[in-house]
Amino acid sequence: MSTALWCVFFAGLLPYFTVIVAKRSGGGYDNSQPREWAKGLSGFRQRAYAAHQNHFEFFPFFAAAVIIAEMKTGGSAGVDRLALATIACRLFYTACYFNDKAALRSLAWGLALLGIIGLFVIAAMGK
Repeated sequence: MSTALWCVFFAGLLPYFTVIVAKRSGGGYDNSQPREWAKGLSGFRQRAYAAHQNHFEFFPFFAAAVIIAEMKTGGSAGVDRLALATIACRLFYTACYFNDKAALRSLAWGLALLGIIGLFVIAAMGK
């Protein structure tokens, strides 16, 4: 399996990592009412939960971009590097969310989006 496809796997795990952080970073998690629990979050836990939701929103577009780029290029070092860079941006995004660095978080989000666009460009060029 290529590095880029491993990145898809890792990106699929990111939402679960961030929600575990939200659930375990303080008391009061109610597994019988998880949506109600989430409504009452604040501070760090609320940001971790928001990162969880955003990772789910990010995943389909990223996964499609990687899979299409892999199909069109037969897999390439360029696809691997761009997928890794996109995941690095998402990890930085998560760290910024956890640490309440909104401007840097937005930058990381934008760079990750550019990574996805880049994967589609590579696919369109077939290289």
